[in-house]
Amino acid sequence: MPSDLQHVEVTLESLIDSVSLAEEICMRITEAAGFDEGERYKISMAVREGVINAVNYGNGLERAKKVHLTFECGPEKLVIHVLDQGTGFNLADVPDPLTDENLLKASGRGIFLMRTFMDEFEVRKGHSGGAELVMSKRIPAHNNANNKPGT
Repeated sequence: MPSDLQHVEVTLESLIDSVSLAEEICMRITEAAGFDEGERYKISMAVREGVINAVNYGNGLERAKKVHLTFECGPEKLVIHVLDQGTGFNLADVPDPLTDENLLKASGRGIFLMRTFMDEFEVRKGHSGGAELVMSKRIPAHNNANNKPGT
C-alpha cells in the first residue's frame, strides 16, 4: 500500500445511532481531505444512505451483525466501502425511484442519492457474504498539488 494512502476502518453495530456516527466520521475525513462544505455534505449523505441500508436491509437491525466502514484517501480520490453481513442484493433489482410508478415509493432513493453524489458507485458481493458498497469521489484539484510528496 502506498505511503500516501490514508486508511481508516470502523466497525459499527447495527443500530440507527451508528448512522450518525458514520456520518460524523465521514465529515471529519472529507474535511481533512480538502473537500468544500457542499461536497462534504454530499459525500456524508452518501455514507449515511449506505449505512442506513446496511443496518436496516442488509443486517435487518440485528445487533450481532456488524457494518464495516472503510475510508481510503489517496492523493487523487477518496474511496469508501460499506460492508454488511446480510445476504446481499442485486443492484439491477432495485427500482428506479424516478419512474412514474415508483415516485411515491421509498425504495431505491438511497441508491439514487449515492450514485448522484459520488463519482463512482458499485455493489459487490462481500468476501463473507452480504453486500459491499464501493463509492469514490475525486479529491479537489486544488488539493492534489498540495498532497504530492515533496511539495
